[in-house]
Amino acid sequence: MGWGDLGAFGEPSKETPNLDQMAAEGMLFLDFYTASPLCSPSRAALLTGRLPVRNGFYTTNGHARNAYTPQDIVGGIPDSELLLPELLKKAGYVNKIIGKWHLGHRPQFHPLKHGFDEWFGSPNCHFGPYDNRERPNIPVYRDWEMIGRYYEDFKIDLKTGESNLTQLYLQEALDFISKQQASQQPFFLYWAIDATHAPVYASKQFLGTSQRGLYGDAVREIDDSVGKILNHLQQLGISENTFVFFTSDNGAALISAPKQGGSNGPFLCGKQTTFEGGMREPAIAWWPGHIPAGGVSHQLGSVMDLFSTSLSLAGLQPPSDRQIDGIDLLPVILQGKLIDRPIFYYRGNELMAVRAGLYKAHYWTWSNSWEEHGKGIDFCPGQSVSGVTTHTQEEHTYLPLLFHLGRDPGEKFPLSFASEEYQRAVEHISGLVQQHKATLVPGQPQLNVCDQAVMNWSPPGCEKLGKCLKAPESDPKKCSWPH
Repeated sequence: MGWGDLGAFGEPSKETPNLDQMAAEGMLFLDFYTASPLCSPSRAALLTGRLPVRNGFYTTNGHARNAYTPQDIVGGIPDSELLLPELLKKAGYVNKIIGKWHLGHRPQFHPLKHGFDEWFGSPNCHFGPYDNRERPNIPVYRDWEMIGRYYEDFKIDLKTGESNLTQLYLQEALDFISKQQASQQPFFLYWAIDATHAPVYASKQFLGTSQRGLYGDAVREIDDSVGKILNHLQQLGISENTFVFFTSDNGAALISAPKQGGSNGPFLCGKQTTFEGGMREPAIAWWPGHIPAGGVSHQLGSVMDLFSTSLSLAGLQPPSDRQIDGIDLLPVILQGKLIDRPIFYYRGNELMAVRAGLYKAHYWTWSNSWEEHGKGIDFCPGQSVSGVTTHTQEEHTYLPLLFHLGRDPGEKFPLSFASEEYQRAVEHISGLVQQHKATLVPGQPQLNVCDQAVMNWSPPGCEKLGKCLKAPESDPKKCSWPH
């Protein structure tokens, strides 16, 4: 979902009344970022509080390549990483994930082995349908075992875009909240729906209801679901005791626009890029009775801050034996403070850009290769900026491209290298980069090796359903990451 997809962020059709109301009752973050311009690494960062280059969710198969966890990936979240739910258990929390996990699908990477008590959802995205010979259809799990597969038991109609998955995910959320409230158990719910990821889907009652096509229908259904979840918390009388945060894992995927892609508002490019459109996210914090209504913050925030903030809310300290990149946002949210901190934009194993205050310095630029662009893959449709949205990897380490995001949120006008403003800002940011690189210990890259034999052929529970498939011979290869 993109920064420009919500009415509260200026989307003209105003089709997100519940999220807009959530913002009116809580705090809107205008400068909130993900830790990576695509799904798996940003989710790993959210749950560990650490940059993907630290937690292993990156590749070294090519320079500055985005990588994720398709079915044939061999890696996943390492045992050495401490995830938020594992830590919350120490304070008596019951933890549930609903929706997309995306941190590895092999048994050792199962969410219930990493702190979650319950799971309803899938290890991968809802790609398909597949023939179950070349590649299997993606499984849907309840806790330890699969209960079916997408397109077979959990229907998604690619012609109409109809699927009731968001409704299933909503009901799971409402039931879990009710159960925890009845047993007086503190809980952590990670509601990771994926209807706005191509192939986009919505349930029957939402199809055709948006001015923005099928993508808008999906956004409307997510908005409606968030409204029902917040309303449920209020009806149960626990809203003043429940912290809720809404954000996205990366910017809108412009490659699937206009029919299956959203809006990144005034920002440059989209998913897969380290321009603002790929990494600046809609973000809303809601906690009635604690967060003053109608707040708007310019704090530079990150999904990794949700790790530190959640631990703080639970009365826990972040682990001291590793570098944590997230900060505790409670002083920002509750007292309106601003904390000075940089934002690091990574693409795979390369630090591409850094934001400090209103300045953003690009050390590398690249949208995607000429070869891929020639195939019609465009992450910046209609937004080519000469010397900025480059199709070869351009290094600017010694003379970074500098933008003032207050005056130029679209990253269209680099500051003059000769100006005093440029020299002052770059000197400051260079110091932050040196400091960052001095403490950087990269994790073991998890996204280098692919093998068809590890795909979802025979997930746990397949025997009971008669849905086990024969895996091919193991043949590990280097994964190819063109972007």
